[in-house]
Amino acid sequence: MKHIVLVAFDRFTDIDLFLAWDLFRRIDAARCDVRIVAKNPRITSSTGITIDCHGPLAAAREADAVYFCSGQGSRALADDPEFADAVRLDESRQVLAAIDSGAILLGALGHLHGRRATTYPSPDLRTRLLAAGATPVDAALVTEGNVATAAQCLAGVELVRWVITRLFDRSVADATIATAAPLGAHGDARGADL
Repeated sequence: MKHIVLVAFDRFTDIDLFLAWDLFRRIDAARCDVRIVAKNPRITSSTGITIDCHGPLAAAREADAVYFCSGQGSRALADDPEFADAVRLDESRQVLAAIDSGAILLGALGHLHGRRATTYPSPDLRTRLLAAGATPVDAALVTEGNVATAAQCLAGVELVRWVITRLFDRSVADATIATAAPLGAHGDARGADL
């Protein structure tokens, strides 16, 4: 059984959390457990949807994969000293992924230092990546070892595919994504470095 944790926070971007949640939940439940964790037990999205979380941030420590969503609240979480204390990750045994501003959370934890990374194209996020020792690049998906970042909300589909491939294999990833792909689509990631 693989355990995937999605890290969220107040003012998260709806699509970046819910798209990943839905796609990961399409994996056979006997093979994969998916949880949303946050600093607070209830969080509210940037559009006003409030959800109950499944556990605290510290639950990410034991996950096989940790997926950081994005949103305006990512900046406050990245600057929160309790965040780094609660979330200690080990990329030698965990798959780490971030969409858009979620990349600054990986950066705040030290997992982007010396690496290329991508994020939503805004100057403040690029500045934060540079401050974390990363080299910002303009790409939909950037992978290095067990760490990946993606830019723009719909790149989350390829980021999810990458995570599933790392945890299982490409056939499981493609089969999972195919359940949501447009009718007639092959579900392949043309040009993605998986």
